[in-house]
Amino acid sequence: MTEYQFMKPYTFANGARLQNRIVMAPVTTQSSFFDGTVSNDEVKFYQMRSGVGMIIAEVANINKEGKGFEGELSVAEDRFIPGLSKLANAIHLKGSKAVLQIFDAGRKTNRQILRGIQPRSASAVAPHRNPDEVPRELTDDEIEQVIADFGAATLRAVKAGFDGVEIHGANTYLLQQFFSPHSNRRTDKWGGNIEKRMNFIKALIAEVRRVVAKYAPADFIVGYRFSPEELSNPGIRIADTLKLVAMLSEQPIDYLHSSMGDRKRTSLLNKDDQEELNHKILTVIDERKPLIEVGSVQTPTDAEMALNEGATLVAMGRELLREPNWVEKVRLGDEKSIRYMISPADMDLLGLPGGLQRELRTGFLDAMNFTDQKTKNFRHQFGQMEGFGG
Repeated sequence: MTEYQFMKPYTFANGARLQNRIVMAPVTTQSSFFDGTVSNDEVKFYQMRSGVGMIIAEVANINKEGKGFEGELSVAEDRFIPGLSKLANAIHLKGSKAVLQIFDAGRKTNRQILRGIQPRSASAVAPHRNPDEVPRELTDDEIEQVIADFGAATLRAVKAGFDGVEIHGANTYLLQQFFSPHSNRRTDKWGGNIEKRMNFIKALIAEVRRVVAKYAPADFIVGYRFSPEELSNPGIRIADTLKLVAMLSEQPIDYLHSSMGDRKRTSLLNKDDQEELNHKILTVIDERKPLIEVGSVQTPTDAEMALNEGATLVAMGRELLREPNWVEKVRLGDEKSIRYMISPADMDLLGLPGGLQRELRTGFLDAMNFTDQKTKNFRHQFGQMEGFGG
């Protein structure tokens, strides 16, 4: 049986120990109740995937104005703590560390999702994906409140029994909106040059760390997720992200997490530059922080290659939807039985919640490696089901 380094334990600088180096990437199940309360389907979903080193639970909004889509988890009020505690306990079942991803959608939402409330962002600039939904600019007092809300959400994660939080600064949500020159046109301390556009991120990390120092165990994990590029013009370029990574590498966080669909991706914007983005990022980090790489990791060979090329931890999303027992099968030397394709008939068997099933049946047919590649009939059967915001 092959001895993989990803099956060896990993210990963060703060003492938190993972039983292996496989991370479950945050997966948007879209299956919470209408108000953001944890559903039993979500509890079962995470329970079935316990056994990896760490599970990063899907995005939870830190206030009602930060909601990005229907079926979204919430950590905005104390009343959500009991449900979140069930989620953390489910993740712990087979020894996984439980990390809750916390976020504010900013302008990446709409009035329908917010029940008539106008979205807000760093500046009153509409996103390209929805040019008719112009957000309002957050006031200085509101920015301070959002920062406080992230701190309060962290405290609720501690009370619910999570082992950490991941600050979601990727995927064009609010933190990225403050960093981006497209969505941040401010001229106060929260905007302007790239250093000022990082002030919101620094203040937020400081508040989360303040709460952790006061209320959490010493080995409570704080991570940060970021996207290397965005397509907007003006927008975030890899040179900007490398400055962000340099700053984050000096912050009191425990890991960085690069958000990409393919961990070996090169620049989307500069086709002449064929150096992998994660290689650039690792060079800047210079071993100051662990890096989680994610994207198109399916096989044990894929995971091992990521570590050999410099990643500290390797995350899977789609593959752990198809194969909840991926780590266990590797441990038992039963790699031949690992699922790399998924039958539509097996989605209930695999514990995939209804909201996630609907998303996979419409927008992710190719990415999920469905066994039924005759998608016309499949789309005809399921494609008329309701869509989702966000």
